[in-house]
Amino acid sequence: MFSSVAHLARANPFNAPHLQLVQDGLAGPRSSPDGPPGPPRRTRNLAAAAVEEQYSCDYGSGRFFILCGLGGIISCGTTHTALVPLDLVKCRMQVCIEMTTLNISFVDPNKYKGIFNGFSITLKEDGVRGLAKGWAPTFIGYSLQGLCKFGFYEVFKVLYSNMLGEENAYLWRTSLYLAASASAEFFADIALAPMEAAKVRIQTQPGYANTLRDAAPKMYQEEGLKAFYKGVAPLWMRQIPYTMMKFACFERTVEALYKFVVPKPRSECSKPEQLVVTFVAGYIAGVFCAIVSHPADSVVSVLNKEKGSSASQVLRRLGFRALCGVYCVWKGLFARIIMIGTLTALQWFIYDSVKVYFRLPRPPPPEMPESLKKKLGYTQ
Repeated sequence: MFSSVAHLARANPFNAPHLQLVQDGLAGPRSSPDGPPGPPRRTRNLAAAAVEEQYSCDYGSGRFFILCGLGGIISCGTTHTALVPLDLVKCRMQVCIEMTTLNISFVDPNKYKGIFNGFSITLKEDGVRGLAKGWAPTFIGYSLQGLCKFGFYEVFKVLYSNMLGEENAYLWRTSLYLAASASAEFFADIALAPMEAAKVRIQTQPGYANTLRDAAPKMYQEEGLKAFYKGVAPLWMRQIPYTMMKFACFERTVEALYKFVVPKPRSECSKPEQLVVTFVAGYIAGVFCAIVSHPADSVVSVLNKEKGSSASQVLRRLGFRALCGVYCVWKGLFARIIMIGTLTALQWFIYDSVKVYFRLPRPPPPEMPESLKKKLGYTQ
């Protein structure tokens, strides 16, 4: 039992470079030539992994980044729009808190008792069309976000890799994924904020507006441009940790799956088999994403519902106890886990499928550079 626990500890995706070398079986004392031979290592050759395939463009080229951005538009825009009914119920569950100056009171605290109850109430009050409320700002906003999220992630990953150099990029690859994804999401949220604000108004304020055409002019007339961008700071709070987890956890999970679970190297897997690994890794990453980003997601829902409120005011009125889950901030977490887990898995699956369709370079899980192996004395 303890050996399996130790193995999991060594294999965690946020370990330091030295521990990563130990995990890869490339650090620490080596057995003497006279000693018993160790277990055979499972090695993967980068040259072999790069199967003879004609790509439509070079990795890191302008065309590559543009098509990655297109993949982000398709993956994020379609998946978020498909899950609008679940997102609507989740948002309505989250805005069950109505704050007064001193105390937190509840408006219809028993109205939305759970996901299925929320669907039932929405169908009863608004009909089937009510479940599609907010689809237009969702599609536009998350398409723009996907363009920046995936497109800029590839840009920053190449940029930071070149800055670090091949060896350091390998040793600190988890930090590289975190930095590249955070940088990309910073710009993605600026693109998303206006449509997210309109979506929440449409979904959570009965009678305010039923369409984006009605909501956007009304919001501008009431609060000006502030109405569209006052939620950008809470979006950063929600989306940057979410995206950092989404990309770093996905990249390291894919690496772990090919190393410990998949019975053959990636180079020997067919395209459908590789996409299955992508989907599984995406779902695992999505569960962690939902938990990390849920408190800030609740703040965004409450903030965009309230006219004239700021993020700091909402945080103060919610208070520390609410953010720790005593009140409704954690309400809707189960719905969000289902939504984000499915969403993230589908997004990665679609994004990787777009890369396959356009014959874009899809580098295999990283291997230690030969130059680093020579420095450490593992090869002659």
